[in-house]
Amino acid sequence: MKFIFRLAINVLTLLIVAYLVPGFQLASLWAAVVAAIVIGIVNTFFRPILQLIALPISILTFGIFAFLINVFLLYATSKIVPGFEIANFWTAIIASIVLSVVSWFMHMLASD
Repeated sequence: MKFIFRLAINVLTLLIVAYLVPGFQLASLWAAVVAAIVIGIVNTFFRPILQLIALPISILTFGIFAFLINVFLLYATSKIVPGFEIANFWTAIIASIVLSVVSWFMHMLASD
């Protein structure tokens, strides 16, 4: 049940970001569900490995490179999931920031 609730929050977060950020598009609710699942899988399995490999560069850049890894993974997910499109890398940067803020806010609302 907790998984379904977190998935619903993540889908709603993606829909809000699609509304707020031009160039961040979701074709349907089903595309948002699939994108949320793929983002969750990518963040669980691939992000820790990439951040561990890039740790020295992240330390030198004060974490900016770690942020760029997150942006790249979001952009790569948009290339994998049909119906989920990000116009360009700059849009992915803006969407990543908005996604983080909205996701944090939604999870804070849900924790009460």
